[in-house]
Amino acid sequence: QVQLVESGGGLVQAGGSLRLSCAASGRSFSFYSLGWFRQRPGKDRSFVARVSWSGFGTDYADSVKGRFTISRDNAKNTVYLDMNSLKPEDTAVYYCAASSRSGSQAMRVTEIWYDYWGQGTQVTVSS
Repeated sequence: QVQLVESGGGLVQAGGSLRLSCAASGRSFSFYSLGWFRQRPGKDRSFVARVSWSGFGTDYADSVKGRFTISRDNAKNTVYLDMNSLKPEDTAVYYCAASSRSGSQAMRVTEIWYDYWGQGTQVTVSS
């Protein structure tokens, strides 16, 4: 069992930056792939980024490539999402997720690939 708690959300102006954190508790954190998803107002939840258990493998949604960076610190049981050049369309509730599965990139960007979820943190980008 893994528990995930996100933090770092808030209100920021367009062009600004935020760092989201997700602290995990439970066993075997370092063996899980970790991802970030977001749910924009009136939209379904969608994939943002994923990092492999080692930290060397990453995936990003096209909409955030070059602006967002996912990383993890296994010693601290924490995964981060550094968000730069924020846009109003990045406004969403951001969720952290963990997966113990292996699979293709097509699978890794889907919600069903993930076993555990945090409660979410709100990010609001003003224009």
